[in-house]
Amino acid sequence: MTEYDGRVRIIFKDFPLGSHDFARPAAEAARCAGELGQYWPYHDRLFERQPAFEREQLIQYATELGLAREPFVRCLDERRFAAAVQRDVEQARALGVRSTPTFVVNGRVLIGNHPVETFREVIDEELRRP
Repeated sequence: MTEYDGRVRIIFKDFPLGSHDFARPAAEAARCAGELGQYWPYHDRLFERQPAFEREQLIQYATELGLAREPFVRCLDERRFAAAVQRDVEQARALGVRSTPTFVVNGRVLIGNHPVETFREVIDEELRRP
């Protein structure tokens, strides 16, 4: 992001895979953490601890990050962000996304892990387009 300062932006979308039983609650929990100002640290914790995404574990991660337990649990139990996660899934499916990770750069789809050079190449090409 520093390299392309002010010329690109990252939009992260949830795409919990159906083959992972607890992926959707984890995505919703990350949104709850975000509401409390800790989306990215919580997101990173999920990736470190996967696939340990049962309810008590999700709550534990929040408390480890210093989030207030009660507001987090209330958000999680209300499934406050279930509809938002579902909208992300529907948008991804409409774009043809079937697996993670998938990246979309101005409509160009990159499936799987890629070296940073690939992203630079695609971004540079897109920035040169009129």
